[in-house]
Amino acid sequence: MDHNETKTFEVLEAWKAGRELRKFVFTSIRPLLLQQREFDLADQIKRASRSVTHNIAEGHGRFHYLDNYRFCSLARGSLNEVLDQLITCDDDSLIDEKLYQQGRNHFDTTLRILNGYMSWLQKMAKNKSTAP
Repeated sequence: MDHNETKTFEVLEAWKAGRELRKFVFTSIRPLLLQQREFDLADQIKRASRSVTHNIAEGHGRFHYLDNYRFCSLARGSLNEVLDQLITCDDDSLIDEKLYQQGRNHFDTTLRILNGYMSWLQKMAKNKSTAP
């Protein structure tokens, strides 16, 4: 059986988008920061990008819509932290414009999908609370 057939967090589009962002950070951004001896920033962006998918996964495991929403809110905060770190990289000329735009596109996609998922969670929680 394929591990994705078990309906884990791996089926969530928000997690998939966050994973692509995390992989982009690890393959394209972090190595450049380490080469330029920007160790603190490399560590911060690593942690923030990991936090996006970690929180989506943890929320999925909670099974209650509003609890899941709370973890997605934490993921959205981490996602915005990654954007700020990408902006810092751009402002400090640590990455080129093309890499910045690629990171920004990953951010935009992940945010759009995560916001949609969070809206769905809110709607499901409301429907559950108004059910007879």
